Amino acid sequence: MDLRDLRRQLDEIDQQMLELFAARQRASEEIARAKRRDGRATRDFSREREVVMAARARAESLGVPGESAEALMRLMIRASLTTQEHAALAADGAGSGQRALVIGGAGNMGRWFVGFLQSLGFAVSVSDPAGTPEGSVQVDWRKETVDHEVIIVAAPMVVSSKVLLELAVRRPPGLICDIGSLKSPLRAGLMALKSHGCKVTSIHPMFGPGAQLLSGRHVIFIDLGCEEALAQARALFAPTMVEQVVMTLEEHDRLIAYVLGLSHALNIAFCNALAASGEAAPKLSRLSSTTFDAQFDVAARVTEDNPEMYYEIQSLNDYGAEPLEALARAVERLRTAVLTRDHDTFVSMMLQGREYMENRRDLAARRA
Repeated sequence: MDLRDLRRQLDEIDQQMLELFAARQRASEEIARAKRRDGRATRDFSREREVVMAARARAESLGVPGESAEALMRLMIRASLTTQEHAALAADGAGSGQRALVIGGAGNMGRWFVGFLQSLGFAVSVSDPAGTPEGSVQVDWRKETVDHEVIIVAAPMVVSSKVLLELAVRRPPGLICDIGSLKSPLRAGLMALKSHGCKVTSIHPMFGPGAQLLSGRHVIFIDLGCEEALAQARALFAPTMVEQVVMTLEEHDRLIAYVLGLSHALNIAFCNALAASGEAAPKLSRLSSTTFDAQFDVAARVTEDNPEMYYEIQSLNDYGAEPLEALARAVERLRTAVLTRDHDTFVSMMLQGREYMENRRDLAARRA
């Protein structure tokens, strides 16, 4: 066979693989229905392990690397779980016959919540001068009655603060949630809603707008002292596989200062250090190592995001200075250890970091 024949054969195999993948997805939909009927959880980790290990063994018997087979199988399992989760949302129909309003629904996370609420059966209206996502209706919430069962405020934090204060005056009867990455700038609006007797809580989805599968993801729910609002907000995510975490407003912002503030600052500094490396900069772009490539990929994703949003996360958090000072101390300690050839301090820093990472991995494994 010549090269064209071989490529044609490869194309046919690819087509067969895609057809089998589509058949697997259809079977996943049937599995989702069976799990709902039997009251079973969407995700079964022991079953996933069986599937992955069987795929590795079968691949190796066929002369295919087990690692490649495992990676492929995990991709298919993830796709299957996504299908099952979406089916569970649609079947739950928690929003059937109800209306939801997303203020700021044309933004990235606003659009995600529009789609999420639609999948639950809500009739979704959007109030955003930037536009209207497909399947929703554009409204001006300031000029119309805000008697929706659910109101999501998904605007930038400075705008969200004003919106929450205005909503407090209107006293909507439904559930009101913001989705801000920080809560310090929203405290006044949230407390005003609470004092006016509104059903208010605050949530923080710990994922980006590209998330399709919520398994392994977290949503933080802020307990503002309104049990009904907290329960209703948590119920929206009940059909998903997301991990729900409840905490206070102050606890949230102190932890987020590390989870987002510290990680963002570290990656911004990494990129700026590379950019400031002078004549080495163009040469560095042609070099590669496992650690450098992994760090570079994360840092690149950070720098591609909205600088204004990242500035808000750093500057508007009442606890934002704490992790930045900790980072500065750690860098200075490392710098001093290297320049003075302090072997013991350098090794101690690495071992301390390793211990923390291992403990965190152990906790994550126990949750799984």
